[in-house]
Formats: sequence, C-alpha cells, structure tokens
Amino acid sequence: MSLLRQPILLLARSQGVKRLVSTMPVSSGIVTGYVPGETTETAVAATQGLVDDGLRVTLDYLGEDTTDVAQAEATVVAYKELLADLAARGLAPHAEVSVKLSAIGQSLSDNGHKVALENARDICRAARNAGTTVTLDMEDHTTTDSTLTILRELRKDFPETGAVLQAMLHRTEADCRALAYEGSRVRLCKGAYMEPEDVAFQDRLDVDKAYVRCLKVLLGGQGYPMIATHDPRMIQIASSLASRFGRRAGTYEFQMLYGIRPEEQKRLAAAGETMRVYVPYGTEWYGYLMRRLAEKPQNLAFFLRSLVSKN
Repeated sequence: MSLLRQPILLLARSQGVKRLVSTMPVSSGIVTGYVPGETTETAVAATQGLVDDGLRVTLDYLGEDTTDVAQAEATVVAYKELLADLAARGLAPHAEVSVKLSAIGQSLSDNGHKVALENARDICRAARNAGTTVTLDMEDHTTTDSTLTILRELRKDFPETGAVLQAMLHRTEADCRALAYEGSRVRLCKGAYMEPEDVAFQDRLDVDKAYVRCLKVLLGGQGYPMIATHDPRMIQIASSLASRFGRRAGTYEFQMLYGIRPEEQKRLAAAGETMRVYVPYGTEWYGYLMRRLAEKPQNLAFFLRSLVSKN
C-alpha cells in the first residue's frame, strides 16, 4: 500500500481537520468531483444524468458511526424521501440505494444491532414499494459479523438485499463462498478502511490476488456478482472470468464511484455491460472524501492547494 494511505486515513478521524476542511468552501472543488451535492434534489438530478448516459446508479446518503438515535432516524427518513423521489421520476428501475448500518443505529451503545436491523427493514420496505432494492455497505472489520447477521435477517423478507465484501480481509474468500448462491447480490470491492495485518492483507499485490480469488468464487457461483473496481487490469480479468464461466451480460455488473473514470463507465455501458455508478450525497462527506484520497494519494497535493487557496 502507498506510504500515504495510512496517514490520510488517520486524518479522516481528526475532528480538527474535519472542521477546517468543512468550513473552507475553497475545498469544494475537489469535493464536488466525488460528491454531486448535499440534498436529495441534487442526488436525483445526478442520477437522471447518469441514467440518460445508459448507466445505473446506487445512492449513498452519507453518514456513519452515528451515536444519536434521532440522527439514525433522520437518516432513515432521508432514504425514504430519496426512494419516493426516484419512484416519482421513474428512476427506481435504474437506481438502488446503498446503506451503511452504522449510519442507522449499528454504533449505538444500547441495542445498536437491533435498532439498525429495524431501520434497515424500514428502508428495504420503502425500496421494494418504490420498485428497487437496497445494498448493505460494509464498513471496518469490527462490524463485519454484525452486518452479515443483519443481512441474513433481512433476506428472510427481502431476499433481494445486496451484500458487500472487501477482498483485503483474510476472511472474505470464505464469505464469498457462503454468499455465492442463487439470487444473492454481492458487491466485491478491495476495501477502503485501515485494517490491522492480523485481519487484512497489507500489500497491494496481495489484495489484488485476493480480489481475483474472490472473483472466481462469485463468477463461478450462482449469485449476481457486482464487480466494484476502477482497476483496468481487474476489469479485464473479470471480463475474462465471466466469459470462462459462461456468464451472459446482465448476470453480473460492474460498479465504479461517481467522478472516477467516467469515460470508462460509459465505454463499458456502450459495450453492453451493466455499469452502475456509486453516488454519495449529503452533508457528511468528509470521511468519504478522505477514503477516496487514501485510495489515490496523488489527489492529496491538489486537495491541500485547495485548502490554502484564496479563490
């Protein structure tokens, strides 16, 4: 991993840096490159533009590690408002939502697991009524077991609920095998959290190898793999594996983040691939932004220049 990755991720936890960045509008140039806006209206408008380009979308109302019940409930309300707007605009068949369980109660000290499960059920019900689905985002490794337990509970009533697995974790290949069954939607990403070496691969090459092993499990299984990567080599490998396993277009999809490799997103869609764009929005963009910078530290110089610029 880049030597800058861990320092940047540590900055993501700094309240002082967060206050500085959040109160300096000059930083908005790079923010809007990754986050289209802070409101439901801006998120839906971005979704419309992407759908018009032949892309599909998953939307994340930003926020995590919520320790306030009222804030968790407000996040549920925001998702329900978003889903209603997507349905009203006819976008629901092309756009789903991604939900971080820590944003809807998982981090609460009292009954967090139960609160998150009930709130997730509420969002899943709203999504089904709107004509779309939910995917549960995966966070740091300390939440993995709780998240997968909640996923199993939700799938009893909402089997369409998607899972996310992070290839960098040592456990993930086994989790892929457990989830590669018919009807199971699984997003595979490399992982964006700073994890200890006893639970996660630290070297980029080892993470890449793990990603390919997991791809083989998912593409060779009976589920619906969602291949989340911007890496040209991984895209090529995934396409080759899909062909090897006899996968038809529409039995898997590629996913990329909003603002990253947009021309490649369009190219994949034009080639007949299902291409979904992960669109985050909302006021709590700081942690998300810092993880994106950690993934591509060369952006850090531009970001720091933005902070000191007068324009």
